[in-house]
Amino acid sequence: MTGRMIDSMTTPLPVVLAGARGHGRWHVENIRRLQKKGLVRLAGVCELTPLTDQELDGLGTPEQSADFGALLDSTGARIAVICTPIPTHTDLALTAAERGVHLLLEKPPAPSYAEFRRMADGVAAAGIVCQIGFQSLGSHAVPAIRELVAEGAIGQLVGLGGAGAWVRGEDYFRRAPWAGKRRLNGVDVIDGALTNPLAHAVATALALGGSTRAEDVTGIATELLRANAIESDDTSCVRIGTAQGHQVTVAATLCAERADEPYVLVHGSTGRITFWYKQDRVLLQRAGHGPEEFEHGRTDLLENLVAHLTTGADLLVPPEETGAFMKVVEAIRTAPDPAPLPDTAWHRVPGENRRVVPGIDGLVAAAADTLSLYSELGAPWALNAEHLSKEVSTR
Repeated sequence: MTGRMIDSMTTPLPVVLAGARGHGRWHVENIRRLQKKGLVRLAGVCELTPLTDQELDGLGTPEQSADFGALLDSTGARIAVICTPIPTHTDLALTAAERGVHLLLEKPPAPSYAEFRRMADGVAAAGIVCQIGFQSLGSHAVPAIRELVAEGAIGQLVGLGGAGAWVRGEDYFRRAPWAGKRRLNGVDVIDGALTNPLAHAVATALALGGSTRAEDVTGIATELLRANAIESDDTSCVRIGTAQGHQVTVAATLCAERADEPYVLVHGSTGRITFWYKQDRVLLQRAGHGPEEFEHGRTDLLENLVAHLTTGADLLVPPEETGAFMKVVEAIRTAPDPAPLPDTAWHRVPGENRRVVPGIDGLVAAAADTLSLYSELGAPWALNAEHLSKEVSTR
């Protein structure tokens, strides 16, 4: 569903936003920006508690309701932006699809591969367009890096590493009933470091290696651990085997000593490329040349969806291009529950209400640099959990 105009739509397109608080506030601001450009009009907001006049400043008087389907019907929405709890994504996406409403669906698109397939197949059957909200894949650096690799700028592609060292306080895991959960009331959530806050590191590494579809994944090994008193992982790593013949290793933590910019490393036989994906910044290092830095622009995914619907521009992140990521989510979902780190492996930061794993910053960087798992890097708390890193074939 790319490269063609879906129907004769003209801007501004009426948009309904489901989930306007928490991360949804980012979408409110983005819709405000695009409304000023005349591309969209906020027609409705689906929230349990209506937004205030102050929150809606500059956005007119959109209809508000907790009934998503009724709101789509009454507003005549052409696009729905869904930024709600992970387990609700598939049902809400299908509610929109049944009404012919196109979608921007926040990542992760679903908590399991079965739910992802139910969503993607339902969307395809309805003939509507769905964009998955991996904003980093709108970076112009992604095609630029792919081109450098294709040209042989760093020799043969050897593998890709991702690193995410973030700081999150204990309150982060109490931000919502589903936060830090693997399941809630018998329903999958899978809110782990690699599947939600640092999901972009996984999806971007897969995209740079050209391994975005489900069939591109041949095997997955996971090491899932937690320092916090939660169900899900806050310190984890994954190694993904690909049909393209290279490996993708991503390490992440929410218990870093210092917050750092997440990045993806593209390893070649004669050089490497570092991509700080939140900054759209690229560093090229190769034999026989000095280091070269580039800064790239970015296409907003809602803006791209509007352009796709009105002018036939290529859609950047259709569901099938996130199939490989969802295979990783499924491997994490079916892995043994994250192992609690021993009390000796972490400490609290005085006055900051957060848990830190000493040395984890260096381990995350080393994992991306060497394409190794924590256990292979000699982390004592990972060596005792070898059963977590067995590779599971996806074939």
